[in-house]
Amino acid sequence: MYNEELINKTNESFVGYIKHNGYKVRDLKDNYCELEGELTDNALNPYNMAHGGFIFGLADTAAGIAIRTTGKTAVTTGATINYLNPSRGSKIIAKTNCLKIGSSIATYEVSIYDENDLLTAKATITYYFVKKD
Repeated sequence: MYNEELINKTNESFVGYIKHNGYKVRDLKDNYCELEGELTDNALNPYNMAHGGFIFGLADTAAGIAIRTTGKTAVTTGATINYLNPSRGSKIIAKTNCLKIGSSIATYEVSIYDENDLLTAKATITYYFVKKD
């Protein structure tokens, strides 16, 4: 189990896309990440609900953080997402589930919930372990 200090350190290390979108780790354990995205005006589509790209980015980032707990470096090789309900309110939360870790490929399932615990999207993301020189 990861402690509050590591969660804070992870949040403070964000740069680029992740920092720009304001994603924040809420919980972090071996092969698990719970990541929150605040639904500001910049995260909404013209219908005043979370933009699909914002939701997808949250899912990919959550799984990417979860896979980092393995100590391996990985990149996304493929992903699918199904949008099940509109994501409205002030925040959405991504929760990861590791489906399989092999020698070179790992697959995670990510469930996205709104602040009322309504399942709004489901993603499956596959990663390739990059070999370090």
